[in-house]
Amino acid sequence: MSRLIDTGLEQLATMLLRMGELAHRTVSLSLRSYIEGVSAHSEVQNLSDVLVSMADEVEDKAFELIARFQPVASDLRILKSYMKITYDFTRYGRYALDVSQIYERLGGLKECDDWVKESIAEMSEKVLSMVRISVDSLKSHDTTLAKTLSETEKQVDEMYFRYLDRLVKKAPVTNRCTISSVLVVRYLERIADHATYVGESIIYLATGEKVILR
Repeated sequence: MSRLIDTGLEQLATMLLRMGELAHRTVSLSLRSYIEGVSAHSEVQNLSDVLVSMADEVEDKAFELIARFQPVASDLRILKSYMKITYDFTRYGRYALDVSQIYERLGGLKECDDWVKESIAEMSEKVLSMVRISVDSLKSHDTTLAKTLSETEKQVDEMYFRYLDRLVKKAPVTNRCTISSVLVVRYLERIADHATYVGESIIYLATGEKVILR
C-alpha cells in the first residue's frame, strides 16, 4: 500500500532529475562555448541562477516532507541523499559560470598552442561524460553505473596534473592563455569530483552503503 510520503518522494525525485538535466545542459553550453570561442555568459548565468532556485525548491520540499510525515530511517536516507545531490548539481552550474566568466575576462583558446586546445577538449569531454553518468545513474538508482565514475575521476585527475606539468615546461608564466586554461582545468577537475560525490550519494540512496569513489 502506497504511503502519503511516497508521492512526495516521487515529486522530489522528478524535481531533482529536471535539475540534473539542466545542470548537464549548463556545463555543456559553457564548455562548448569556451572551446569554440563563443560568448555564452549571459545564458550560462541565467541557467546557473535557475539551478540555485531549483535547489531551494528541492530543499523546501524535503523539509516539508520531514515536517509532515515523520519519515522513517530509509526515507531520511533518501532525503539526505537528494539534498546532497542537489548541492552538487548547483556546483556544476557554479563552475560552468566560472568557465564562462574566464572567457569574458581572458578569452578562450584561439591564441593557445594546439596541445592546450587538445588537452582542454579531451578533459572537457571526460568531465561532461561524468556529469551525464551522474544524472543517468540517478534516474534508476544504478549503483553499477555510479561506481564507474571512480575510474573516470582518476583519469581526469591524471589529465589535470599532466597538463600542469607540461604547462610549467612550455607556457610563459605571464601568458593570458596560461592563466585562462589553468583556471578552466581546475574547474573541470572540481566538476569531476562533484560527479563522483553524486555517485556516492546514489549508492547510499539505493543500498544504505557508504562508499568512497574518489
